[in-house]
Amino acid sequence: MPFSFASFPFHGHRQWWYFVGMSWKVIENRRNTLAGESGALQQKRGGRLSCCVVYPNRYHSAMSNLGFQTVYALLNEHAEVVCDRAFLPDREELGELERTRGTLLSLETQRPLSSFDLIAFSVSFESDYLNIPVIFRLSGIPPLAAERSPLQPLVLAGGAALFLNPEPVAPLLDLVCIGEAEPLLPGVIDLFLEGAESRDDLLTRAAQLPGVYVPSLYEPVYDGARQVALHAQAGAPQRVRRIWDPEIEARPTVTEIHTEATEFSGMHLVELSRGCPRACRFCAAGFIYLPYRTRSVEVVRDEVLKGVAEGRKVGLVAAAVSDYRGIGDLCQEIIDAGGTFSVSSFRIDHLDSAMIEALKASGQKTVALAPEGGSQRLRDLIRKGIDEEQILSACDLLIGHDILNLKLYFIIGLPTETAQDLEELVSLVLKIRERVVTAAKANKRLGEIQLSVNPFIPKPFTPFQWCGMEDMKSIEKKWKFLQKAFGKHANLRIQMESPREAYQQALFSRGDRRLAPLLIEADRQGNWKSALREMEFDSDSFVYRDIPLEEMLPWSFIDGGDEARLVREYRRAFGLEREPGEADQQELPK
Repeated sequence: MPFSFASFPFHGHRQWWYFVGMSWKVIENRRNTLAGESGALQQKRGGRLSCCVVYPNRYHSAMSNLGFQTVYALLNEHAEVVCDRAFLPDREELGELERTRGTLLSLETQRPLSSFDLIAFSVSFESDYLNIPVIFRLSGIPPLAAERSPLQPLVLAGGAALFLNPEPVAPLLDLVCIGEAEPLLPGVIDLFLEGAESRDDLLTRAAQLPGVYVPSLYEPVYDGARQVALHAQAGAPQRVRRIWDPEIEARPTVTEIHTEATEFSGMHLVELSRGCPRACRFCAAGFIYLPYRTRSVEVVRDEVLKGVAEGRKVGLVAAAVSDYRGIGDLCQEIIDAGGTFSVSSFRIDHLDSAMIEALKASGQKTVALAPEGGSQRLRDLIRKGIDEEQILSACDLLIGHDILNLKLYFIIGLPTETAQDLEELVSLVLKIRERVVTAAKANKRLGEIQLSVNPFIPKPFTPFQWCGMEDMKSIEKKWKFLQKAFGKHANLRIQMESPREAYQQALFSRGDRRLAPLLIEADRQGNWKSALREMEFDSDSFVYRDIPLEEMLPWSFIDGGDEARLVREYRRAFGLEREPGEADQQELPK
């Protein structure tokens, strides 16, 4: 009998026993969650393919994520697909499920995840890899794809974390979308609806689709601690090409479902552009979303004014909002229409008075700036493209417009960082603080500087992917130095991402398939560090090691674009190759 989703025993049915093992209090909480949403897509009945899109973290995080919302909308827009959502349960529900040995249910129709034809994970952050085995366990589904029966759901996954490096979770997945959902999902769904002779046949055919990675068709080869090859079986391409959407004008990326239970409560998010033209050497967004694409002002304006008409604050989303052409006029239009807005980020060298006045009129009291490197040497190393004079001028401009609350982002532990670089970071921050304090006294009101300091984490598909992370003890020593340097100054607050969580993220960013058993064991033990000890797993070799340029990387099977550019930028960063024009300049007569 040909493989078809319509032959699944649960397909299209909603059984009374879905609620067995779940308390009525939890069920009532879910109903209240749905009642608190607006803009939710109308649920269809009788579609040929039942799908549950899963965010491997809690509802609050999921509904704050534009990627997750977009995938849910795309699936539900297909005439033959019925799509629900599911999330990592909150503590109360998780305790209830484990106490009663209940089954994780979807939000909309309260169906067990095991009853769907397709489970689609949307994964934006590597730290959420830890939650994928938890979702499987709560759903009664074996975590390893090789152990699942043909009658259990196919498992698809996508999202930024996975098209950076899917290998740590590859054995848990049947298919992975390498790239952006808009151009990828329609072909995948059409293939599922066509059916196949068998599940294996379906996966082999899926591997022929651009941007689709089928882990079971690839065999890793190891030489001691190094992965030296990833062999493709017959019928699978040697490399999987990352897919990007050439027509982002066709469909706006916006908040599809509004809810108060989210980080952006009361806000309508609108994506202005995708990617970043700056290509800082440490930042994945500047490389995995290439080419840089912007939406027309006309398309953005329609969505922005829709949010204003609904009485919502407009959230303008881009890697660098100030790079968007026409941003000042757009913000003024929002103000003129009686609305307010917020921005996700600003470039220090693209601030102007009109933009700042619009921010003030919108009630924004804090502006975030990202020098990233504490010294000029480090800012040049990461190719940030700004100097101290520009940073101070941007701060002066904001302070001159009576914006006295600044948030500054810095990275510590960048390759080659020294004590001198940290001292220059302290000096720069204190110069900014002096400006804020002087203005605050003149205006007779307080101003505050918030420092967000985070450890450098090497990311795939960046020029720094070959650089190891700095040792945790060294990071903690630098953190204590900064705390001591800033602790005696009023109106200056400093926070840092947990070094343990940064280490974990680096491990999952650089790891290969040998991490999959670790993830499963971490769920079994309820603690990933205990799992590391139990399995005697050498995580330091993934996190701290500088990787030779010629070595195969776990994600090398992905064709991510201009790889020669990554090597070139790495070599330029460390003085192994001259910057453009540098040779000519050096040859000029004195």
